[in-house]
Amino acid sequence: MLSFFWIGVPSFPQSTRAIKKETFGTTRDGKPVELYTLTNQHGMEVRAMTYGGTIVSISVPDKNGRSADVVLGFDSLDGYLGGDAYFGAIIGRYANLIANARFTLDGKEYRLGKNDGANSLHGGIKGFDKVVWHAEPLVKPGEASLILKYTSADGEEGFPGTLHVTVTYTLNESDELTIGYHATTDRATPINLTNHSYFNLAGEGNGDILGHVLTLNASHFTPVNKMLLPTGEILSVQGTPLDFTQPTAIGARINSKFEQLVLGGGYDHNFVINRQGSGLAFSARVYEPTSGRVMEVFTTEPGVQFYTSNFQDETVTGKRGHVYRQRPAFCLETQHYPNSPNQPSFPSTILRPGQTYQSSSVYRFSTR
Repeated sequence: MLSFFWIGVPSFPQSTRAIKKETFGTTRDGKPVELYTLTNQHGMEVRAMTYGGTIVSISVPDKNGRSADVVLGFDSLDGYLGGDAYFGAIIGRYANLIANARFTLDGKEYRLGKNDGANSLHGGIKGFDKVVWHAEPLVKPGEASLILKYTSADGEEGFPGTLHVTVTYTLNESDELTIGYHATTDRATPINLTNHSYFNLAGEGNGDILGHVLTLNASHFTPVNKMLLPTGEILSVQGTPLDFTQPTAIGARINSKFEQLVLGGGYDHNFVINRQGSGLAFSARVYEPTSGRVMEVFTTEPGVQFYTSNFQDETVTGKRGHVYRQRPAFCLETQHYPNSPNQPSFPSTILRPGQTYQSSSVYRFSTR
């Protein structure tokens, strides 16, 4: 049975000054999972649970004021426990791939859990998406936050150092969802955190995303080999189907015979964000013409992984019985570059004792 209560100031039910908490089941080893709902006065709602720090739903109005959930997922905890698509989850200790599930740091080789052939993907066999986070709601004027904390033990999935991680989801009255990441360590370790939400701005389960119009603030990308690992090069998108510097339908060139698209089965590439300085930079804008919904992404990260759900095979049944067929959603995973611990020319992802890992990404919703 679900139980819930409101956290915050109940005299302001139409603002983000209250958060609803519910029970959402238990994991297979008996740990309770909580679900938190953040809302604002414009009808935007974000639900996140403590298992995997997962964003379960994001509901936003369309151009006619009708709200719909725009992220893929499941109606109950069981779907998340049995899946491997990372729907809405926090990804860590290292998002994306590490080649051959190993790296060398300060002269010592570390071997990681292999869960993508010979490679380590999204933190390994039991990454941050498969643990229960400690949750603390926080209410401030004009915004509500869910603070999620997890301590990753030294040696977990082969990574060195005890890592203390905090991820904060904040919804404000400007229809922005901000995800803030913070971590410290007692030994040098690679870290690369992101969120793996799958978006369909027409509404989850409402067809494919090929008609969505994408703009990426990225004039370069990191090409991949047949294992989808970066080659170490940074190439221009100009003259290729990976050029989204001007608004372009996602499906306009997705089936071209361009080698990078053939290797990925579609788009599954890290784009290098054009930026000046280290603050928040505009990275992407997506527009869905039927609903009029727009999502803009800003981040402090140097890259963003654009993925078009190329491997959905109609075997996944999501929310409300929707069968997720090929390319039902897109991902924009703000991140450092894949396999950076094994690519010295890429921006470093090494966190050392005494340093603080901090990163922020903003997802801004509107209509046109």
